[in-house]
Amino acid sequence: MSDTQTPVITIYSTAQCPYCVMAKNFLKSKGRTWTEVRIDADPAEREKMVALTHRASVPQIFIGKVHVGGYDDMMALHRAGKLDGLLDNGTAV
Repeated sequence: MSDTQTPVITIYSTAQCPYCVMAKNFLKSKGRTWTEVRIDADPAEREKMVALTHRASVPQIFIGKVHVGGYDDMMALHRAGKLDGLLDNGTAV
């Protein structure tokens, strides 16, 4: 058994964001869990997200310390065969 942990997934989102829902549904289909940070409920979290990502749109997805980007960025990684490695061990191999 491996003692390495899978990276923590963090999703910055809002209540009325269809791409946030699609991102969460996709991750759920892969058996993953995440921490959701609602930037519409907390302006300080919005500022933190923009400072970290230099983007104001949601979702903004982090896998471990890696900023994946939004839903389209995550799906591009998936299509390129690089998402599973990132989800499993934090590296996009």
